Amino acid sequence: MRELSVVANIPPISSGNITDQIEDLFVRNPNFPSVAIQSDDEWRTITAAQFRAQVRGVAKGLIAEGLTAGDRVAILSRTRYEWTLADYAIWYAGCVTVPIYETSSPEQVEWIISDSNAVATFFEAQRTTHAFTPIAAKVPHMTRSYIFGDNVLEELTQKGESVSDAELDARRTAAGPTDPATLIYTSGTTGRPKGCIITHGNLMTEVDTLVKAVPEVFDVPEASTLIFLPLAHVFGRLIQVAMLRGEVTIGHCPNPAALLKDLSSFKPTFLLAVPRVFEKVFNGSAAKAHEASPVKGKIFDRAAATAIAYSEALDHGHVSRALSVKHGIFDKLVYSKLRHAMGGRVTHAISGGAALGSRLGHFYRGIGLVILEGYGLTETTAGSTLNLPSALKIGSVGRPLPGTGTRIEADGEVLLKGPHVFAGYWNNDAATTEAMTTDGWFRTGDIGELDGDGYLRITGRKKELIVTAGGKNVAPAVLEDRLRANPIISQCVVVGDNKPYIGALITLDQDALPQILAANNIELVDMSELLENADVRALVQKAVNAANEAVSNSEAIKKFVILPEDLTIDNGYLTPKMSIRRHLIVQDFAADINSLYS
Repeated sequence: MRELSVVANIPPISSGNITDQIEDLFVRNPNFPSVAIQSDDEWRTITAAQFRAQVRGVAKGLIAEGLTAGDRVAILSRTRYEWTLADYAIWYAGCVTVPIYETSSPEQVEWIISDSNAVATFFEAQRTTHAFTPIAAKVPHMTRSYIFGDNVLEELTQKGESVSDAELDARRTAAGPTDPATLIYTSGTTGRPKGCIITHGNLMTEVDTLVKAVPEVFDVPEASTLIFLPLAHVFGRLIQVAMLRGEVTIGHCPNPAALLKDLSSFKPTFLLAVPRVFEKVFNGSAAKAHEASPVKGKIFDRAAATAIAYSEALDHGHVSRALSVKHGIFDKLVYSKLRHAMGGRVTHAISGGAALGSRLGHFYRGIGLVILEGYGLTETTAGSTLNLPSALKIGSVGRPLPGTGTRIEADGEVLLKGPHVFAGYWNNDAATTEAMTTDGWFRTGDIGELDGDGYLRITGRKKELIVTAGGKNVAPAVLEDRLRANPIISQCVVVGDNKPYIGALITLDQDALPQILAANNIELVDMSELLENADVRALVQKAVNAANEAVSNSEAIKKFVILPEDLTIDNGYLTPKMSIRRHLIVQDFAADINSLYS
């Protein structure tokens, strides 16, 4: 067992809560453009003073509505400015935010509101009424609802005019660092979601650590970020708080389909994304180049190979003159256009939620975008380890952040410890006890290893290890991550528990498919024929062969089946953070799995 524990540079948080950060910013820099709101294709900034005034007004309205300190208030909405405003207003009113993914089913919404005993909910009428409306009759304690887009925030502000500043500040300062700030429910890849109690101290410690650790993101002129990941997820939420704390202007992108357009107009200096977004950008760019012409396709492929080679050479401390010249040429032809598509100013990004992979990490650094891959869970307030610009090892998830500890158990499980670890599961003492060791370490359920320099690599999930009939332990994540990086593949689920060999369920990327078929001179047919098309299967087999190079022969995928439908959030096979619900997939596609071994 190798243990690495770093405790330094983190001042003790003895008092206060997250709202103090907004008050401090108001005193320090009231004219700072904290948030930018899009209106008619233009971005209008809101200063720290204006944001604070809006937050305080809505918070007074919540108090006037009868909400008491410690009440849970849910937010069921896409990522948008009102989400952030309501979040801070809930904290100013002394209450606890319960975020809910807007893609959640009515059953999931009912469970979260019931389990958290939420008394009020902010939601989007047109997008979430289907999930929210049935709840009112079933959950009697949920007595208030506030609809974004119906002037509800203005109405709350008007109602709150009877609440004095003194009363608001008394409520605002009542919560301390050990008090709950938010209950974030896990995505529930198995069983019902559990509510993670994230305290004000958890968030403040993590945010202060992040701001100090990455000056390349926070201490740059006119720093900004466009948030398009769900704020219901701990990763997006942490960045929201960190950006306001670190004086980085925030923009919101509610519609993923408009992401490229919004990036172009907003021009962020920093991005937050999951690996699938970076894969989509790379695969889409490659497919577009190949579709344009064979020559442009070859240029892109050579440019990508050069970017990767350039980044790898940086790791070795020497870039040859020939490689430097070639890199400069491709920078003008290809890389600058890719950076321009992301707004033209972005220099860094943080990636989490799944493995990015060395190939993409080197590619993006090679084109001028340094992706800082990190690792954490909801229970650890997102961040535990992180690659830093000054301490970067592509292919790893970085070293422990200051004040945190990482330990590897004898069975390979990663354990984490520090002030960022949650206070436990809401209404579930048994689960809390099970998740913690007797000496205070959190059991992540992930399998990993620490190298000689203290960098962590995640190799799989403890509960998802596949044991073949021959007794071979196989971590599916290695194969799945590599396959998902291929342009033709959308999702992959490796199977083979108690079977003679490893197999895989694969779905095709419907967005990239037309370009890939055209580039390979494959006639587009309907899906039923496509699944058995020999040329298509050959392309998938090529991707499988490439993935198999990362594992031993006994761990390699021997057979695969292409499923007729993709695995998505909408059909329930992916969690909102894009993790596969393995147990449900194995159950529903049992016949397809059995066909691999017939």
